[in-house]
Amino acid sequence: MALVIIGALLVILGIAMAAVRTAERGRLSDPNERAPAQRNTLEPKGRGRRLSLKADAPGLAMAGLGAVLILAGALSWTQPQ
Repeated sequence: MALVIIGALLVILGIAMAAVRTAERGRLSDPNERAPAQRNTLEPKGRGRRLSLKADAPGLAMAGLGAVLILAGALSWTQPQ
């Protein structure tokens, strides 16, 4: 039971960590980056600079470790004793 609880906490904290790191890099779209004469679109211009798998890797690794712990806890319940 402890593995499942610790794993769930790691998943939640890992996702939160990745979200905070993304938010710290700034807005995903900045309306001041383009001139008003350009086409109106909802697609951000410099999205590649702000969304980065490399920068979010620690949070994603923490979430992955949590998922492994949840799986290990679930498998320990199904083992015959």
